[in-house]
Amino acid sequence: MQVADNTVVQFNYTLKSEDGQVLDTNAGNTPLAYLHGHNGMMEGLEKALTGKEEGESFSVTLTPEEGYGERKDDMIQRVPVKHLQGAKKWKAGMMATVHTEQGERQVTVAKVGKFMADVDMNHPLAGLTLNFDLEVVSVRAATEEELAHGHAHGEGGHHH
Repeated sequence: MQVADNTVVQFNYTLKSEDGQVLDTNAGNTPLAYLHGHNGMMEGLEKALTGKEEGESFSVTLTPEEGYGERKDDMIQRVPVKHLQGAKKWKAGMMATVHTEQGERQVTVAKVGKFMADVDMNHPLAGLTLNFDLEVVSVRAATEEELAHGHAHGEGGHHH
């Protein structure tokens, strides 16, 4: 079966920077699962996976526009330090989680004072060209429940 809209895809990945440094991987863990064609995956990855079959391995390079977007200089915000989650003591460069009107968001601490911190709301990988090594582990038709919920269930997917 080929990867197409309304299929559940399980895959393994290794994400590398332009210079070949491994930034993230799920090697040795459960494959990721997503419902293809339902905006549950980065658009550039979904496009690259379309038409692939179970067992296929390949590499793809995504521009910033196809990945996490370009960095935006106006994405620095000042927030109370007490709203940063993930550590007790903060330093510039650390990753934190903050609650926003759109839900939880990962941010990078740019500058920290006693009570307030400047945080960069850009995705940490925004502005980077990303190189993915991908392996399609399985492809199957989505269930009616998955289609109704808009995401994959089961191993590597969403658990209710």
